[in-house]
Amino acid sequence: MSSPWEQIPLFALPETTLTTSPSSTDDVLPDDDVLPDDDFFPDDDFFPDDDFLPDDDAVAVDADVFVEADHADSEPAAAAHPASPERSDVAEAADPAEAPSPPTPETDSEEVDNAAVDGDEVHDDAAESDTAGNDTADNEEAGSEEAGNDAADKPVWETLPAGEDADGHALIVTADGTYTPSGRELTGPVDSVEKLDKLIRWASLTPLGAPAQIWIVGQGACELLGWIIDPGSEDDVDDMEALRNRAAQELTAVLHATLTPLLNAGWELRGDPGHVVHLSRSIGNFTSMVDVVIEPYVWTYWNKDFGWHNRVGDMGILGSPTAGTYLPDDDLPAARELGRRLAWCAKHLGVLPGPTPARTGAALVDKIKRERTRSGKGIVVTTPGLVPPLDGPPRGDLEPAVGWTRVPDAQDVDGASRLVSIDQRAAYLASAGMLEFGYGQPKHLTGDTAAAAAVGEKGAPFGLWRITLPPGQTLSLPAKLPLPHPHMLADQPVQTWVTTVSLDGLCSPVADGGIGADLDDLDIAEAWVYPQQGRTLDKWAKILREARKAAVDTEDEATKRFLGTCYKGYIGRMVNPDMWTAKQMQHHHQPLWRAAIIAHCRWRGRRVAMRIAREHNRWPVRTVTDSWVYLLADGEDIADPSEALGKMSVEKDVVLTDTLLSAFTSAQDVHEVNLAIKAAFADNEDADDEGEGVL
Repeated sequence: MSSPWEQIPLFALPETTLTTSPSSTDDVLPDDDVLPDDDFFPDDDFFPDDDFLPDDDAVAVDADVFVEADHADSEPAAAAHPASPERSDVAEAADPAEAPSPPTPETDSEEVDNAAVDGDEVHDDAAESDTAGNDTADNEEAGSEEAGNDAADKPVWETLPAGEDADGHALIVTADGTYTPSGRELTGPVDSVEKLDKLIRWASLTPLGAPAQIWIVGQGACELLGWIIDPGSEDDVDDMEALRNRAAQELTAVLHATLTPLLNAGWELRGDPGHVVHLSRSIGNFTSMVDVVIEPYVWTYWNKDFGWHNRVGDMGILGSPTAGTYLPDDDLPAARELGRRLAWCAKHLGVLPGPTPARTGAALVDKIKRERTRSGKGIVVTTPGLVPPLDGPPRGDLEPAVGWTRVPDAQDVDGASRLVSIDQRAAYLASAGMLEFGYGQPKHLTGDTAAAAAVGEKGAPFGLWRITLPPGQTLSLPAKLPLPHPHMLADQPVQTWVTTVSLDGLCSPVADGGIGADLDDLDIAEAWVYPQQGRTLDKWAKILREARKAAVDTEDEATKRFLGTCYKGYIGRMVNPDMWTAKQMQHHHQPLWRAAIIAHCRWRGRRVAMRIAREHNRWPVRTVTDSWVYLLADGEDIADPSEALGKMSVEKDVVLTDTLLSAFTSAQDVHEVNLAIKAAFADNEDADDEGEGVL
């Protein structure tokens, strides 16, 4: 019988040496630079938490600042997410008689080069490839055949090998024991909070763009620690949100009642504990911060990144139950797969995954920011890009995504036998990497000065422009496309604010999706122009693009989906200042960058629609964000042959039954068309797509 802390075999993986990446040493920050108390936010100003962000200016700050910022962008919540890339606790180790000797950290550095992306696409080179690590079935015996079939039933990504890149930064705990992300067995079961404290202190984990992490996987591991809740069954409630609220409250109460040994050992809680327990402890001039993530209870945390909407959607690095990418049901396979994903994230992104995908994207931005600050090379943005005060009534989003449907005519349905939806491959990521964004304090211009500022050697500078959109019906525009800008009206002029991206788009020829306007035609009355601009997100997009390629090449749908939620979540949350109220996080508030990205994707899609019309004489019947729906005949292919990001790929393709075709033929209004499209794509709702959805 094994003693509680005796090493026991866990994963069937080779022995490895625990290693630590250099990022952890980069993120070790002394506490003597902490911000004064008057920079802290009182507890009653905390928002519910859904994200973390590390320090970005290479100065240590009190953990309360991170708690405040982490609370700032969610609805009701169960936990807070302070995060500071600071040194793990190495001053106190567990008794050697009760724990094995700590592994020796090793470092291995990798430099990521900046890459500028030119043109209108980002090359992904994501050709499908054979998948590594598939299990081979032994068909000599019936029993072996069955075992082989079980292995074949696994998703491809669960057969991929786990790396060592997260070792030294994270540990995984199940009811059977403790091990590194790469699978090295460390201890037996952690059956008390006191032993959890010893494990944390012994492991001496270091941060990697985020605090070190202890993952509690499986209900059995929670039961050993006394972390048991019974909120009831989803069958007992009409709304899953009611169940989630009850579970979150019970979890916080249970944790408060059981974490006393950790508090007595010198740890402090930052924010109420929930599915993530944020621990910090100061030792001398350093602060140790560790996040204990309770996997079975992640569902108790509401967040739009997780796509709640009465069901559990994407849950960060853990995956999506609805998409089939969540961890395996059994604890040890789940722990192995989680370890693989942690190592994958550390290797390809250089950071540990955040509690939400948006925070992972932000952590990567800050990692690049620290590297550029140290090297003195590359653009470093340290201030928020607040929307300047704008004259005129507010009109919602500066650059709304398009949403439009039309009733098909006889030419559209003639010969049609398929309904096809195409969308831009990773559109927002492609645009983020190629656009130049403004930063610094914008300058306000009016009248002729504003109009003159739009005429430059390199075109109009990044900024906002108050223009007059002419009535759509006065222009020679295609009748089977939406108006070129969502603020444009058919029968009257509209004065509105647009980004430089839309200014350029409107001046493009009609054949390229614009209106063929001269700047004088747009009657520029006012502008806010930024003094500096550049490809601030080029390296961020390059790292994500290369990580996405690695996922595609190995058929790793789990990490590919995770990456999609990272960049979409981060870009989407640029707009909300409440997300980034802490001083060292305010540079993430960039609503104009977000607006420019959305506009760029919208104009690119319209240009493609014009090309398809010229080459195939086919017009869309619907467009939402970056997807376009067409009625096509057999054999018609309107998707782009290129695998580059931003290019059009087929999202859904269904054969129309006589009933569905009749529904399109007889549709009298756009509502009936939308119902017909929904019915046609009913069996494809969960199909993997490259599109972006609404930010």
